Amino acid sequence: MFFPESQVRVWLYNRPTDMRKSYNGLVALGKNTLEEDPLSGQLFVFINRRRNQCKVLYFERSGYCISRKTSPSNISWPGLNNSCSVKNRKRD
Repeated sequence: MFFPESQVRVWLYNRPTDMRKSYNGLVALGKNTLEEDPLSGQLFVFINRRRNQCKVLYFERSGYCISRKTSPSNISWPGLNNSCSVKNRKRD
């Protein structure tokens, strides 16, 4: 899928996520915790507790897609140890 850079927002979920979650679980995190619409075409990025795997959830015309990345070393992640959610509000 081609993402026009000026139109895509990336949401980072800053708490460790169970990587066994599939579409329904990740969509629920996007809707309920990040309070964003997963159907909007934005990217939702989740990381596991060991910080060596991440999943990216997005929606395209044919449905939800999940991309998974595994790294041999830890992935740098902002605010992973914070107790509150990191969320950047849209600018109007």
